[in-house]
Amino acid sequence: MQEKEHVIKLLKEVKEAFKKNNTPRLKNLSNQTIHAASVSQDDLSIAIAVIVYSLSKIMERPNYRDYPKWNQFIKKFIHNIDKARDSLERNNEKMFRKHLESIERIIDELTGIFKVHIKEVFARARINKASRIYEHGISMEKTAKLLGVSLFELAEYAGKTAIPDIGLSKTLSIEDRIKYALDIFNKNTK
Repeated sequence: MQEKEHVIKLLKEVKEAFKKNNTPRLKNLSNQTIHAASVSQDDLSIAIAVIVYSLSKIMERPNYRDYPKWNQFIKKFIHNIDKARDSLERNNEKMFRKHLESIERIIDELTGIFKVHIKEVFARARINKASRIYEHGISMEKTAKLLGVSLFELAEYAGKTAIPDIGLSKTLSIEDRIKYALDIFNKNTK
């Protein structure tokens, strides 16, 4: 696992942002993690980014708090984040991984429409984070594989957000290109 100290600090900040119901901070923490994960392509960092982003999306929807199992779900969710952080502090990557995986099992324990909604949040979070990794220059195929999404899902999402077009489709007008070329030739003849 890359940047152990960063991940420990991040998980502490996630808990604080959660306590304060600070969803923009949770999204920002997820984005910071995905940037680092893009460089290392570390599966655990990617999983954390997806979990944190999902938590932010869950917290944005106050109607989720009306579900009967809401308090139990959040309690288990945060418990596993705490346990994951504790495991990492003790250099126990196996237990760290186990607690991250437990979050997925918590979702499977849910019932009814709440389970469907939460699973959908996590699925969309994977696609969103995949698009952010792809934005960092990792191939679409590798990104899809890292996040467990299909190439079609990633391509469709990236197409809607215009990620492939960032910075590449901006061209100069004909007048500006001529002026630029003349400036180059004038500098070279002096």
